[in-house]
Amino acid sequence: MSNLVSFISLQFLFVPLVYSFGASHVCRSFCGNITIDYPFTLQSGCGHSGYRDLLFCINDVLMFHISSGSYRVLDIDYAYRSMTLHDPHLSTCDSIVLGGKGNGFVVEPWRAPYLNPSPDNVFMLLGCSARSPLFQGFPTRTHVPCRNVSGMGCEEFYSCQGLMDLGLNHMGLSYGSGPPICCALPYDSIKSVNLSKLECQGYSSAYTLAPLRLSGPSEWTYGIRVKYDVESSHDSFCKACEATLGSCGHDVRGFEQLCMCGSWNSTSNCDSSIKLQVAGAMSAPDKLQGYYNSFVI
Repeated sequence: MSNLVSFISLQFLFVPLVYSFGASHVCRSFCGNITIDYPFTLQSGCGHSGYRDLLFCINDVLMFHISSGSYRVLDIDYAYRSMTLHDPHLSTCDSIVLGGKGNGFVVEPWRAPYLNPSPDNVFMLLGCSARSPLFQGFPTRTHVPCRNVSGMGCEEFYSCQGLMDLGLNHMGLSYGSGPPICCALPYDSIKSVNLSKLECQGYSSAYTLAPLRLSGPSEWTYGIRVKYDVESSHDSFCKACEATLGSCGHDVRGFEQLCMCGSWNSTSNCDSSIKLQVAGAMSAPDKLQGYYNSFVI
């Protein structure tokens, strides 16, 4: 009888072991108070391959790194697929930073399909040379490409205390013989905010989250609001993977999608892998049954 109890106990212990391989949230992590989840990752092989080597956690501070430089991540909004970045050399209404110190915003070509500043984000380029590509091909200064974005632009920015302190608040109101001190543009119109190539001394960036008319640039929200995206096929794959308690990842060499299921990876989901594991494992109780029968007989 004791042998029968031992055999039954082994069977019940074995089944949970097989089904415990599900790896739900094995790739989820945290940096400070920010959750890092798909498509982002801090771990090799996790997340979407388009977001690999993008985020780094340094002393509980989440950093975002692209070819133009490193930025602090202030938040990630997974519901709206957006994130907010901070560049310490970005000009605000109270503080103007010149000397070409700012990062701007330049994304690697292979990453560009996944990351772009929000359409409601305005970039205001400051102190650009008359030779800047911004002003080439325009016959007069009244036809420069500068314009407001979501109600934000240089006309209001000229009233900022930071520009007044530098004596620059009136330059550009009447263009005279030189280019405007400030040129506001949406990211889509230039595809790259490279201060060196654009021959600009600095930049500011602001965004709006609601259709509200703010009273002035002192109330704008400064920073870079970035929209992120993944292909619909990747979304479907990831949902199927997570529904079976897997974590979405990719092959670190070929970058193909993988569903991470604990001690193994799957190219579909963890259900198919578990079924294979269970099918192979069922032979063990059969062997134990023979072992038990030898005692019963």
